[in-house]
Amino acid sequence: MALNRSMHPRNRYKDRPPDFAYLASKYPEFQQHVQTNLAGGVMLNFKDPEAVRALTCTLLKEDFGLSIEIPLERLIPTVPLRLNYIHWVEDLIGSRGDGEAQRRGIDIGTGASCIYPLLGATMNDWHFLATEVDDICYNYAKKNVEQNNLSDLIKVVKVPQKTLLMDALKEESSIIYDFCMCNPPFFANQLEAQGVNSRNSRRPPPSSVNTGGVTEIMAEGGELEFVKRIIHDSLQLKRRLRWYSCMLGKKCSLTPLKEELRKQGVPKVTHTEFCQGRTMRWALAWSFYEDVLVPSPPSKKRKMEKVRKPLTFSILQPTIRELQIKASACDSSQNSIVQAVAAWLEKTLSDLKVLHKRVPSGASELSLFLTAAENTWIHVRQKRREHARQVPRAPPVCSAETSAPEQEAPTTPGTPPHFLFKCLLNVKPEAVGVLVEMHWVEGQNKDQMNQLCTYLKNAVLRTFTKPQ
Repeated sequence: MALNRSMHPRNRYKDRPPDFAYLASKYPEFQQHVQTNLAGGVMLNFKDPEAVRALTCTLLKEDFGLSIEIPLERLIPTVPLRLNYIHWVEDLIGSRGDGEAQRRGIDIGTGASCIYPLLGATMNDWHFLATEVDDICYNYAKKNVEQNNLSDLIKVVKVPQKTLLMDALKEESSIIYDFCMCNPPFFANQLEAQGVNSRNSRRPPPSSVNTGGVTEIMAEGGELEFVKRIIHDSLQLKRRLRWYSCMLGKKCSLTPLKEELRKQGVPKVTHTEFCQGRTMRWALAWSFYEDVLVPSPPSKKRKMEKVRKPLTFSILQPTIRELQIKASACDSSQNSIVQAVAAWLEKTLSDLKVLHKRVPSGASELSLFLTAAENTWIHVRQKRREHARQVPRAPPVCSAETSAPEQEAPTTPGTPPHFLFKCLLNVKPEAVGVLVEMHWVEGQNKDQMNQLCTYLKNAVLRTFTKPQ
């Protein structure tokens, strides 16, 4: 899955793309859709709607504990892109203070997956009114909410065709909503949906299949007229919602919609962009409240950052078994392969006087934040030989004038005033054993982190391949 650093900073997939090999080993229904290339890498055919559906359902299950069903003839959402929108709404409405009411939102055209309400309710305990005009989508959305036990947070309602906000809120006249969100139909007709006369000939073809029912992908006048109808509703509802927002599939829709809001005198307007590999989406938000904080739109001069791949090495099953034996002898709680590898890494890092502390991570992995104050891993063998040659010598006699021996650098978590670099070390399971990743955070020279990675990789081989 192509991901990049222009995704939202809080998006869990920004620096940790899904591990297809691990997911395939854990979920048989996903495993049947993956393929192994000649280099041994695991791939997914994004042109196959069944494969895309399997990936979406697997990610929601693995990372959010959600079980959903989606028919192939309806829109199959990609999780990382939808997560970008959720995080941006978080930025718009801010965090809930003590004593404040629960956040309430509206999802216009929730789709069969009901993905925005499910993610918002699971991650943030948001209350949702989810509207849908299509019978099939309505039935699936209602079922997905019920089977995840979220009916107390999400209300799915069937509305007439062309209903957006006004009609949907007739029965909810006393409620002030914090936001609405919408993934509108992008296209005006079938030709446009197929890319005829609407796609620059110099652009590469889409890398994934386009699924969706007629009401999900097409509307009269396309997304431009659809969002203008939402703007018209907002001019009548005004302060019934603190923020109105919509996702856009075409950048060219952004300028005329912002101009429409300006002509209508809307006081607060902002926009952003969502990135996932080659897929770009834009989002527009506006408010009639003067006291809302408006997130800054992305800079026009901002350049796309090049993805920095982490340094990695694998520890295979035979080595892990020896690690587990040693770890269990010291601490019976270190039973899992990830825990055993992490315990060995922590001991090795402590010996090297590299500061480290555990930080929050995914359910199946473990993360350490490292701060290296000095290079203690280079020329280690040479230092050991020099130390051995010095051992037989008689220790010097300490006198009153002799200074006390230097204290060793502390190994407890903390940031020294001067450091070589900081990095995030992830330990996660994979099909052949355990994968260790090192992500650069900041520092003087990345070569230092490369050296430490090589040292750790060689150390585990040296420690557990010695003749008995």
